[in-house]
Amino acid sequence: MAELHKSIFERFSDWATRFTGSPYAFIGATAIVVGWAVTGPLFDYSETWQLVINTGTTIITFLMVFLIQKSQNKDSKAIQIKLNELIAAHEKASNRIVDIEDLTEKELDQLHCYYEKLAVFAKEDADIHTSHSIDAAQRNQDYKHEFFKKKHEEWLERQNKKESI
Repeated sequence: MAELHKSIFERFSDWATRFTGSPYAFIGATAIVVGWAVTGPLFDYSETWQLVINTGTTIITFLMVFLIQKSQNKDSKAIQIKLNELIAAHEKASNRIVDIEDLTEKELDQLHCYYEKLAVFAKEDADIHTSHSIDAAQRNQDYKHEFFKKKHEEWLERQNKKESI
């Protein structure tokens, strides 16, 4: 039963989203506003006359918020799936970013800063085909960490030898 309601709501929201974004909906809304404005003198521009348009627009706006959100959620999910497919299909791309939409805002900001740095690296590269994925950067970082750790240990050894002399 829930699937039937979901299907009905989904079909309705798809239709309503398409319709409300059409020229026909705009023309209809404009006609309603013009009709309301023309009737102003007939009702002496009363509070009730004003309340009619205020109430109507408030109700329509309230309902449209839900339709717009439904449409945006569906579009966002479709875009995420397409992007995930591109990431998964590219051999040099990092698969760790496939579901990053579940990260916190702070974590997303950190990733954004990281990719800004990657953009700088990419601009400095002579080879435009060099990959700068998170995984490649992590391997480079691990290598540098080990390299400098080894250099530091060698330096400590030299210092110890100097002190023992």
